[in-house]
Amino acid sequence: MTILARPSEWTRAANATASSTPVAGGSHHYFAFLSYSHRNQPMADWLHQALERFVVPSHLVGRITDHGAVPKRLTPIFRDLSELPASDDLGGEIRAAIAGSRFLVVLCSPAAARSRWTNAEIEVFKRVRPDGCIFAAIVDGEPFASDLPGREDEECLPKALRFKYDRRGRQTTNKAEPLAADLRGGGEARRLGFLKLVSGMLGLGLDELVQRDTIRRQRRLAAVAGSSLVGMLIATGLAVTAIQARDEARDQRREAEGLVGFMLGDLRAKLEPIGRLDALDGVGSRVLAYYQKLGTSDLSDASLMQRSKALALMAEVANSRGDLDGATRLYREAMAGTAEAIRRDPSDPQRLYDHAQNVFWTADIALRKGEIAAAEAALREYKRLADRMVALEPDNMQWRMEVHNADANLGSILFKQRRYPEATRQFERALNMVQAIATVDPGNRAYQDSLTEAMAWMADAHLAEGRLDEAIEVRERNVALLERLLKRSGDVDWAYKLIPAHRVLGNLYVWRGRLDEGVRQMQEASTHAEELLAVEPGNSKWVEFAAKARLNLADVLLASGKVSDAAAYARTGCSHVQSLVRRGEDIAAWAALRRDCLLTRTSLALASGTETDALSTASQALEAAKSVKASDPTSNAYSVARAYRLIGDAHRSLGNADAARAAWARALAILPHPKGERPVEMSDRRMILQRLGRIDEAQQLAKRLSAIGYREPESKRV
Repeated sequence: MTILARPSEWTRAANATASSTPVAGGSHHYFAFLSYSHRNQPMADWLHQALERFVVPSHLVGRITDHGAVPKRLTPIFRDLSELPASDDLGGEIRAAIAGSRFLVVLCSPAAARSRWTNAEIEVFKRVRPDGCIFAAIVDGEPFASDLPGREDEECLPKALRFKYDRRGRQTTNKAEPLAADLRGGGEARRLGFLKLVSGMLGLGLDELVQRDTIRRQRRLAAVAGSSLVGMLIATGLAVTAIQARDEARDQRREAEGLVGFMLGDLRAKLEPIGRLDALDGVGSRVLAYYQKLGTSDLSDASLMQRSKALALMAEVANSRGDLDGATRLYREAMAGTAEAIRRDPSDPQRLYDHAQNVFWTADIALRKGEIAAAEAALREYKRLADRMVALEPDNMQWRMEVHNADANLGSILFKQRRYPEATRQFERALNMVQAIATVDPGNRAYQDSLTEAMAWMADAHLAEGRLDEAIEVRERNVALLERLLKRSGDVDWAYKLIPAHRVLGNLYVWRGRLDEGVRQMQEASTHAEELLAVEPGNSKWVEFAAKARLNLADVLLASGKVSDAAAYARTGCSHVQSLVRRGEDIAAWAALRRDCLLTRTSLALASGTETDALSTASQALEAAKSVKASDPTSNAYSVARAYRLIGDAHRSLGNADAARAAWARALAILPHPKGERPVEMSDRRMILQRLGRIDEAQQLAKRLSAIGYREPESKRV
């Protein structure tokens, strides 16, 4: 299980949490406080001595980092050598030492995770030093194993380390990602983990210490070798020197490639804040520069794959920066490397997997650029590679999940093209596979997550095809599963996923004429959203889901004639929308929410008899709808048509018949071809035809809607 900070993020993350803590001067009496379970005393002895004996390379001493000036030595280190206190509280000396330490280093093991004293020391540090930096030195067990059923005894992180604390020193429900160094094992692995710990406390890059340490060891070995060669014949000395040079070059290359593999392997694929992109880009550039010196024609298989990983990392950075053309070029270069690796050994599923990831991201970028055909072609290749992996290793669950992901992704792009029967077949395959996998391993969170997503896609596909009852059945199972997962774990991610699940199920109930049940589901969605925002009001995705839930509920209540209740929900929803738009006016999803807010406010104004306000707001909604850069232009066209329809309704209420008819005619003209029209879109078309007096056409659509069980809300029947 790999977690916590990426190598290139290590120093930056430490700096972010300890930027207000100077290294020199101030009230800190200790460089670090070493917290550990007395069962891990031998390892504590080693680490204590290693830290205090460590000599910072002279060329780094005095450098100014975010921690202040780099010191010569990491001293003193406070360590409690006494036995556990007899009382139920930490002693005053311990508390004072914690408060007077710049850093807290926790030896993490199952024994430490069960130690109330280790946990108490972490709590005290977090309360007295909310800006302080804590380092987890893992000596045994697995981080966050307590989240895995059946592996709870392997947990090595004390509880206080696994959760964030607020500014008042109170533990929250938000998971923490402590900065960690892995000291498990021995030899080179422990040395690298120790240097990672030191680099974090000094605010330096890991590679600076690794390179310096390597040079120091090489010089020491060279000195020993030189002294042992005194008195030997010159010819023998020259031969030995040549052999040493060869071995040294080989060892240096092996060590360099080991460091390259460490950096690339320990970087998580999903990029986080924008401030970390430069560090990641730098890692990729340095790796490529290293391989360029060697030349690419004679690279070993392992080196070829590492070079491709570096290219993929740089492509990921370019993608996150919005440089889609640059990202595509880098991914294609990475693909050339992984394709060559497959040519060398086409029976290696890991090579197929690495190649498939590059193929997938080219599809994702093509989709974002609106190149639907290219995206579909890439996803079909991704599916072919995933099927090949399973053919080579049928029992490998990771490869089977790739097949599931390939089916779901291909289904989603077919869905965007409104090729619903084809999309449904893909979603059915994806759902069947992930259900089987999740049944075999019900405790695997990733499998359950994929299962909930597959259910949501399946329900949407059924709805698009007009199979409302089947859509309701799948969504009901989706909601029930999410509620079980939330009750079992308390994980806020399940609560987050429940918001759209309840909201969409509510819409399905409304469209089947089960209005009260629909309202209850939407109220559940709204409640979940507000509960999450109470925990973390700055989470923009939660704000976005809360806004959708409130506005959707307002529309349904308005359709049932509950104008005042609808107005209250609309006010809250629009308030959420305004807070999002202030953060980023050019974000398409938030611009679409502003459009929806204005449309809902227009309907409320019409229902309240304030036609002039309705006309003004509908005009704003029209401009907002036209400006949305929607990923699905077809769906947005119906929003533009709705704005024109509401403008026509406002003119009709004001007695302007000609203006009303002109607006309704524009609404009909803006609608795309009815092929692939979803039920709710069919209902919008029927209303416009009804207003234009094209009764026969409107009645034909009404019959089609009735045949599939779709029931229009009261406000739409006019």
